[in-house]
Amino acid sequence: MARVSLLYSELTYKLRGIFFEIRNNYGPGQKENGYEKEKSINIYSPDNKKVGIYRPDFVIDDKIIIEIKSSRFASRLDEKQLYYYLRNSKYQVGFLINFSTPKLYTKRIIYTNNRKPFLSV
Repeated sequence: MARVSLLYSELTYKLRGIFFEIRNNYGPGQKENGYEKEKSINIYSPDNKKVGIYRPDFVIDDKIIIEIKSSRFASRLDEKQLYYYLRNSKYQVGFLINFSTPKLYTKRIIYTNNRKPFLSV
């Protein structure tokens, strides 16, 4: 069986540990702004024109977007928000983290740059 290499696997591993440490130290139910620090990223149209900015909660090492939520349930809208961040930017890996679900919710979403027309123009 072929071994598949994950994008930023070492950094991803460290981040997952940090997410669990935060949850263990602060517990569920904190307000989102207690967990986040927004950063602006550029978004582009398919023909490589800058069309605006997004404000994900964190960008780690200019590689991974982290979107933090603090609600009782993780929603598809939250996933879509992160998906759009990835689809329309140079970033390929994102995490959706919800600290207020009964168990820590983490979802890793990938949208590779070879699928983004604005990067091949």
